[in-house]
Order: sequence, then C-alpha cells, then structure tokens
Amino acid sequence: MSARKAVKPLRSIAIFGAVGALVAGIALPAFASTKPSEAAPTTVQQLAAVDAQSLVVASQATAAPLARGTFSATTPEEIAKKKAEEAAAARAAAAASTAGTASSRFNTAGYALTSPGSGEVRYPLPMGSWNVSRTVGGAHNGADMLAPAGTPIYAAAAGVVRASAESIGGYGVAVMLDSVVGGQRVQTTYGHMLYGSRQVQAGQSVSAGQLIGYVGSTGRSTANHLHFEVWINGGLVEPMSWLSVNAG
Repeated sequence: MSARKAVKPLRSIAIFGAVGALVAGIALPAFASTKPSEAAPTTVQQLAAVDAQSLVVASQATAAPLARGTFSATTPEEIAKKKAEEAAAARAAAAASTAGTASSRFNTAGYALTSPGSGEVRYPLPMGSWNVSRTVGGAHNGADMLAPAGTPIYAAAAGVVRASAESIGGYGVAVMLDSVVGGQRVQTTYGHMLYGSRQVQAGQSVSAGQLIGYVGSTGRSTANHLHFEVWINGGLVEPMSWLSVNAG
C-alpha cells in the first residue's frame, strides 16, 4: 500500500516533465525565427534598389555644367523678340540692297545727280525733260510733270524727309519733305516714283537739289510723271508758279 502511494507522485512529475519538454521543443524554434538577425545593417543603396522610387545618394551625384548654347528661347516673349529681330534684319538687308543698286538700275545718262543751280529752291526735274499735263484744280492738289520713266527727281529745297515709302495712298512710291524757305514752312510731295527708286529715308536731312528718286507711274497713275505738291504754312499753292518765282 505504501509503495503504491510513492509511485503516484513520481508519475505526476514525469508527466509534467514530458509536457514541459514538448512545449520547449515547439515554442523555442518559433521564437528563434522571429528574433532580429545580427547580420550587417542594410545600406541606403540596398534599400534604394528595392524601392520602386529609386534614390540617388548625394555622394554619387555629379554636377553637369550648363552651357548656354545647349538651349534656345522657348517662352512666347522670347520667340516674339527673336522673330522681330529676324524681321528687322531682313528689312535692313533689303534696304541696303536697294540703296546699293538703285543708281545702277535707272538710266541717268544726260542727267546730273544734283539739280543744277545755286538757289534756295530748285526744279524737281531736269530742265527740258518734262512738260505739265495738269496742275492744281478740283480734287487735284499738285502739278503733273510728264517725263520718261527713270528721270531723276530732286529735292526742291533743303529739309528733312517727313515720309518715304513704297506705298503712300494714291501717291504710290513717294517722298515728302519739310523745309523752311524764306522764313516760311514749306512742305513738298513727290509722288508716283518707280518701285525701289527712293534714295532717302524718313528722318534724313537733304540739301536743295539732292537726288531723292526716279520718275515712275505707281499708285493712282496712268502714265510716267512726277506728281509735285507744294504747301506753304499749311496752305496749298500752285507748284509751277511757285517754282518760276523762287527756283534758281
């Protein structure tokens, strides 16, 4: 009876020991698998390789010099400025070409390149090269001096070019001058010149008798002639009478 009682405590101890060994065999490996590794720490570069949004480490970045020649104007303002500069250059080149070749394009044989005379007022065409077909009257504000195409046109008086263009209304190719003669303000207009024949530009100062263009038939014109207008102190005058009194 006493021997049986001694066996029971031993059996209980054995059972508890077996259960504890079983628990240790299962729990300890699982716990070990969750313990952080003692391996070397992960570098920034390694993390970047895994990350879809890659990272460039500052120490690995290189500075690339920016050369001005590698880019061009892209804003609307820069493009507009560039176009304006190109257009201005084209106009300047065309004007230079015209100025350099105008004298050779028109026959000036027998005509002086400066109007003869020494007076303050000169005839706008060489004497003997023209005749008047009509003068001021009705809606016509000047004298039409018929002359062959290419006949030189001279400034009737010294002054400043108020306008010079390949098209000025019905005048066609024309030049307009502002002068002072005998203390009076005199404005003269020279219309219907040949295309490309103008020898002066707006703002330019000219002397009496200076070559300013060549006779043509541009604008509202049906024959080669110079339309010549004279305004004194803002009032229209008959050009041929004014020339006959003042030209010398």
